[in-house]
Amino acid sequence: MKILIASKNKGKIKEIKKILVLPGVKLLSYEEVGEWEEIEESGKTYEENAYLKAKALVKRFNLAVVADDSGLEVEALGGRPGVNSARYAGEKATDEEKVRKLLRELEKVPEDGRRARFRCVALYLSPSGEVITAEGVLEGRISFEPKGSNGFGYDPIFIPEGNNKTLAELSLQEKNKLSHRGRAFRRLRDKLMAAFF
Repeated sequence: MKILIASKNKGKIKEIKKILVLPGVKLLSYEEVGEWEEIEESGKTYEENAYLKAKALVKRFNLAVVADDSGLEVEALGGRPGVNSARYAGEKATDEEKVRKLLRELEKVPEDGRRARFRCVALYLSPSGEVITAEGVLEGRISFEPKGSNGFGYDPIFIPEGNNKTLAELSLQEKNKLSHRGRAFRRLRDKLMAAFF
């Protein structure tokens, strides 16, 4: 069985391949199937965005697909950037630009007001239309400055609950144990095991 990972983010692909280990399943990346056009994430929820990506790729490659969408929800910003996390500082913004914008918005917010969570929805879609979803949440807070060089996105400014290091300061193994994506894909793996194996 082959399942395509609906991402071109090498960090994310690496994370998913470490977690979503299923007997007899080969996880494919874009490098193995060929390029695809950017898929517009126009959904209003993480699940809708994951489904849009998966549906487009199932149609294009006629393979089962796993997709996810996730975001950072900052309490002091009323839950923003949320579903718009990837496009928060503009469509073509770098991770550094997104992080800078968020830190600017929280400039005057004290430590006890910087609560935040990462939320991820992982989704499996088969060519026959079967959908299986799972969610993962990681509670924490936003630091005052970026630290660490592992990870991507908002990892350098997110400190998980019960920790004093940012996600970007943790090893990939430590991050996968904690992360919202790790939690979502472990739950998805369990659901796929129950459904197919």
